[in-house]
Amino acid sequence: MVNPAQQLLADAQVRIAELLRASPAADLERNLKALLAQTFQKLELVTREEFEVERERLARLQARLETLERHLQGNAPAGAATAATGTTPV
Repeated sequence: MVNPAQQLLADAQVRIAELLRASPAADLERNLKALLAQTFQKLELVTREEFEVERERLARLQARLETLERHLQGNAPAGAATAATGTTPV
C-alpha cells in the first residue's frame, strides 16, 4: 500500500511533467534542438568514430606510400634518383 505522502509526491511529479510538456519552454527546447541539428549538418561535422576510421585509413595509405617509394628507389637506375628525389646520388 502506498502512503499518502508518496502518493502526493507522485501526483505532483506527474502534474509538473504535464505542465512542462505543454509549456512554451518545451517548444523552445524542440526548436533549439532542430536549429542546432540543422547547423551541425551544414558544418558537415563527423562523429569521433568516423574520424578515427578516416585517421586509420590515412595511416595505412601513408605506410603504403612509403613502401612504394622505397620500392621505387630500390629499383630505379642511378640517374633516375635525381629526377625522383631531386637529389644527386653519391
